[in-house]
Amino acid sequence: MAIASGEHWSSRFAFLMASVGFAVGLGNIWRFPYVTGENGGAAFVIVYLACAFGIGVPILMAELLIGRRGQGSPPEAMANVAAESGRSRQWQWVGGMGLLAAFTIEIVYAGIVGWVLWYLYKAITTGFVDIDATAAGNEFAAVLDSNFGMLFWTLVGLGITGFIIFSGVKDGIERAVSVMMPLMFVLLLGLAGYNYFAGGFDAALDYLFTPDFSKIGPTAVLAAIGQAFFSIGVAMGGMMTYGSYLPRSISITQSVFIVVFADTMVAILAGLVIFPAVFNNGLDPAAGPGLIFQTLPVAFAQMPGGHLFSVLFFTMLAVAGITSMVGLIESVNAWIEGRFGLSRHKSAVLVVGSVAVLSVLSILSYNVLEELRFGGKNFNDTMDYFSNQVLLPLGGLFIAIFAGWAVHRAHSRDELGSLNEPGFALWRFAIRFVVPPALAIIFILGVTG
Repeated sequence: MAIASGEHWSSRFAFLMASVGFAVGLGNIWRFPYVTGENGGAAFVIVYLACAFGIGVPILMAELLIGRRGQGSPPEAMANVAAESGRSRQWQWVGGMGLLAAFTIEIVYAGIVGWVLWYLYKAITTGFVDIDATAAGNEFAAVLDSNFGMLFWTLVGLGITGFIIFSGVKDGIERAVSVMMPLMFVLLLGLAGYNYFAGGFDAALDYLFTPDFSKIGPTAVLAAIGQAFFSIGVAMGGMMTYGSYLPRSISITQSVFIVVFADTMVAILAGLVIFPAVFNNGLDPAAGPGLIFQTLPVAFAQMPGGHLFSVLFFTMLAVAGITSMVGLIESVNAWIEGRFGLSRHKSAVLVVGSVAVLSVLSILSYNVLEELRFGGKNFNDTMDYFSNQVLLPLGGLFIAIFAGWAVHRAHSRDELGSLNEPGFALWRFAIRFVVPPALAIIFILGVTG
């Protein structure tokens, strides 16, 4: 069963923009700079890059080759490639794990994108003028108390995402990412350039890039592995689905290196956007998740041109959130299309509608259902734990085992034809002997930590 629409990317540029858009999400933009600063700055960046290219690249190549070889949604692609290699089609359950992970992540992620859109509206209408730390904290608390407001902006985000998917691969996803991703890069570069002259840039450079090797221990290495794995977006079904739309003329290897490099550059640039404003205004760089919604509005209120800066910043953040949601939902949408023989339009409405209904539970978990616990965790924390600590590392582990040990060598070699023989041998060694142990460690520490 091939992808129901039979659509493919019209160009390598479109595929790269979609893939980078999926990989670059809200976590990249606030979490990477913060984790880097807390784990040795430049020393952590070196470890992260080693993990990104040593673990992220091999498994991302595996996902794309399985998607293109299998020509179907993740479960069907896994089954088709397994059958071609003389293996059981039951490997499809690994693809199903990716879809479950994507759907689970999307339920909570849609609400957070709703916050971003709400704050974009606030930036446009108020620019956070004269806001101080107490007012910013109170404003964010008011957001979490407003179920109607959170639901409204969550539905706005899902509506935009649904319209893009509803319109198809070429007319929807391609057109959207071909505009949105260059816009995001321009905004990032422009905001970083503004900070260079506005102040705080040197302090941000020191925070992010002054190496402190004394902080590089097991915890920092584990953080680097986790950041590399999760930020690139593997084991969520999205990359495998995008791979199924990938023409044979496009090199998987070259594309993967570009995606991982761009993903890393966006994260670093985000640090040069966020931290100069933080340091220049004497704010706390270790504010964690509250950095975007509670700390930065205070910086916007104090800086020259802060109104415009806040609008551009939350526009950039909204683009990152929407393009990630597109990749998450498209993987599930492709499966619904093929599995039940629905049109893209019907499946898009069904998937987006399902996420919208379940996102109500996520929204209510911030207030009236906060005390509803599953094993001591509220609904959002449970979804986050189940997807990030269980489904993603396990899914990645089984994808690596499948690609390294179950897929016939000749089939992998065919899909990675642009890679020279030493390069292919290195990839095969990594996907067999490096990636599985690393992901097994992430899984074990995640569920026992």
